[in-house]
Amino acid sequence: MAVSKKPAAKKPAAKPAAKKAAAPAKKPAAKKAAPAKKAAAAPAKKAAAAPAKKAAPAKKPAAKRTPNAAFMKPMTPSATLAAVIGDKAVPRTEVTKKVWDYIKKNNLQDAKNKRMINADDKLKAVFAGKKQVSMFEMTKLVSAHLS
Repeated sequence: MAVSKKPAAKKPAAKPAAKKAAAPAKKPAAKKAAPAKKAAAAPAKKAAAAPAKKAAPAKKPAAKRTPNAAFMKPMTPSATLAAVIGDKAVPRTEVTKKVWDYIKKNNLQDAKNKRMINADDKLKAVFAGKKQVSMFEMTKLVSAHLS
């Protein structure tokens, strides 16, 4: 019985070697067929994608956004903020725009870190005496001067 086991062990080892030899012959044929399939599939994908793009803009006009009333309510600036943006009552969105216009006009944005605002004398009063604030902190400090 020991004799029959040895030849059986050798036969499976020979079969994978035969499969390996056969595999390289099949690979070049598969590579030649693959580009033809890709070329045929590519126009179908483009044709299918074009109608999908046309359908997307139709959804945009259906959903209209209305502005939040709280942002549009005119707010009266304090005397210190009025020195920067004017004393006229304006919505919060306009206050932010006017503060940024002042910052850009006077070149107060930090050159190295654009998120930081360097305060001049007028803005230092608005920024609670701070010499430099981040743009995110700026909106918090400015809102304290609105009523």
